[in-house]
Amino acid sequence: MSVYGVRGFHTQAYAGLIALLASTLIRFFTLTALLSAGTLRAEPVDPPQYYAEDIKTAMQLHVDAIVDANGDWSVIDDQTGERLTLRFMQVHDPVRQISQTVYFACTDFHVKGNPDQVYDMDFWLEPVDGALKVFQTKVHKEPRHALLYGWYKHPRYTFVNDEISYLYD
Repeated sequence: MSVYGVRGFHTQAYAGLIALLASTLIRFFTLTALLSAGTLRAEPVDPPQYYAEDIKTAMQLHVDAIVDANGDWSVIDDQTGERLTLRFMQVHDPVRQISQTVYFACTDFHVKGNPDQVYDMDFWLEPVDGALKVFQTKVHKEPRHALLYGWYKHPRYTFVNDEISYLYD
């Protein structure tokens, strides 16, 4: 092989290396320009804000989805394991936001066939695909009977700084 042939090989190798380097630099500077212009920059997005009426509307949609054609909701009591058949009465205050992405609703359901036996059911909601969806349900108060008062709602827990604090073991 002649000297010119080796030199030609080195020249081609250097030309390929320079082309690769130039291509890489062009991509780097293009990406840098796009990022600095904000085209590809990830902007922090605040979660949507929901208000009391939004929470109540989401709860009504949830109730409509969980009750059967007769208006009954069959649910397992999270503490006793008992199957309850309940009828929806109302969403009542408080409904509120308890963290940046968690909302809370309090509701009343009565035992099917006995409107005086009322369960206070708590629901926790979070945004999913732009709508509030229930992700947790608990019996907050259960119906108890007292000779002087009749049926009343007996609490299982209270809230301390928006966290559940059980009243009884």
